[in-house]
Amino acid sequence: MQLSHRRTACLPYQHLLLAFVIWVGALLSTLTCLGQATPAQLQTAYDQLQKTTLYGRNPKAGKFYALRGFKMYCEVYGTGKPLLLIHGNGSSIKAFAKQIPYFAQTYKVIVADSRAHGQSINKIDSLSYEMMADDYAALLTAMHIDSANVIGWSDGGINGLLLAIRHPAKVKKLVVTGANLQPDSTAVDPAVLQRVTKTYNMLGGWFKETRPKTPLDSMVYKYFKLLKEQPHISLADLHKIMAPTLVIGGDHDVVRPQHTLLIAENIKRSYLWILPNSGHSTLIAYTTEFNQKVTQFLQTPYRLITDRAREF
Repeated sequence: MQLSHRRTACLPYQHLLLAFVIWVGALLSTLTCLGQATPAQLQTAYDQLQKTTLYGRNPKAGKFYALRGFKMYCEVYGTGKPLLLIHGNGSSIKAFAKQIPYFAQTYKVIVADSRAHGQSINKIDSLSYEMMADDYAALLTAMHIDSANVIGWSDGGINGLLLAIRHPAKVKKLVVTGANLQPDSTAVDPAVLQRVTKTYNMLGGWFKETRPKTPLDSMVYKYFKLLKEQPHISLADLHKIMAPTLVIGGDHDVVRPQHTLLIAENIKRSYLWILPNSGHSTLIAYTTEFNQKVTQFLQTPYRLITDRAREF
């Protein structure tokens, strides 16, 4: 039986896991607020948490779902209304180690390894955001969930947008942070784009001369190919999103703030939140604020702000 179905039946090590994750999250958030933690310190602490967390490898909470030609690995925590978390490029379930214990107090948190990520092994050559968005729709259907609130980070935000565009009935409310619509310098910081392009070209040249040494080598190329060549979401596509949406970005994000604004402006029922002194990892640098603000958004009816209401 999955952990989410019997929260009171948690084993001692699972209680210790939740306590540890909450403690690390609280500590980092406190240091950030006090200005005592540098980005490097936050990164080091987060990397350590990634190494120690049980999320992404928890047999009591995990299950494989056979769908769309591969087996998708998913873990479920908590009870309540369903909340789907979607990680970014090259990442996995454990990316949300600082969100899962918080949201599991209120929601049924559903977090999976995207196609060709983590334990969701997929050996076919092609990979697209549309494929992954369709995978998440199929996952919800397999779990007998008609619709869910969705949080997507980075490429997970792209998947969230596409899920709301391609499967609108599946998304109640949507939160995206660090998402982009196209892979060019109008959307992505030029220096970051140049670095991604350089690595992509280097890997491409290497693969023309030799076969991959390990499965990971081919996966790395697949990830960079995704970053370099996709996505391609039009503003007309954004107009199809009917779910209330919270669009988030850092003021020094990998995705340019003006592009994040463009996304928000073209979603009918959206709010915009740009975090100061933040890069791409908004939900790590501002864990407490992020979790609380997202909860407030999910639990409060969307408010249309027009005319004199703009004064408040």
